[in-house]
Amino acid sequence: MSQSVLSLKNATIAQDGKIILSKINLEVNHGEFIYIIGKTGSGKSTFMKALYADLPLAEGEGRIVDFDLATLKEDDIPFLRRKIGFVFQDFKLLPDRTVKDNLLFVLKATGWKNEIDIENKIDEVLTKVGMNKYADKMPHQLSGGEQQRVAIARALLNNPEFILADEPTGNLDPQTSIEVLDVLRKINANGKTVIMATHDYALLMKFPSKTLKCEDMKLFEVVQKTV
Repeated sequence: MSQSVLSLKNATIAQDGKIILSKINLEVNHGEFIYIIGKTGSGKSTFMKALYADLPLAEGEGRIVDFDLATLKEDDIPFLRRKIGFVFQDFKLLPDRTVKDNLLFVLKATGWKNEIDIENKIDEVLTKVGMNKYADKMPHQLSGGEQQRVAIARALLNNPEFILADEPTGNLDPQTSIEVLDVLRKINANGKTVIMATHDYALLMKFPSKTLKCEDMKLFEVVQKTV
């Protein structure tokens, strides 16, 4: 039986006092790959922020990787975020550090101390995304697709149960977008749950999967042909 990693019941998400998404009912099981689609401003990123505890639930119930979103304390947020890997549209790599040092920064910040474990983990995640030969490169020496691969590797560092990817191909050309999505799909095939917000409908058609749509303050499942 599939294990639920995300459950929302009558959840409402607001930002700056304005309701963005209302009465969300959603169950996500371990190992699913889910697209979130919708027009700009429809609430895709706001939804992601709520799952990442950047925004509290305004109403309703929510649980993600065993954390209660409705009663989550500020001190617990860092522990929640260690169980969630986040991939951004604009990579957010530190420009003055090498690929390896970008990953080292995250590990040190999340309490890793053993140097051998650190070296092994960095090599492991870079290998998973095909970037282990680029450890000593600076971000500006990499293409957009390569930078996003490093960003995905960073998201994997603390062995998260969940990957949230907010428009991860938004700044990439079509071929590179396919390559980055292929990395995410392989990670999903190895057991990670992935939720990916996107406006790239071509990817959805090429690699169909469960799809949720943000529209008129609602979040609902759509079948592929109605995307």
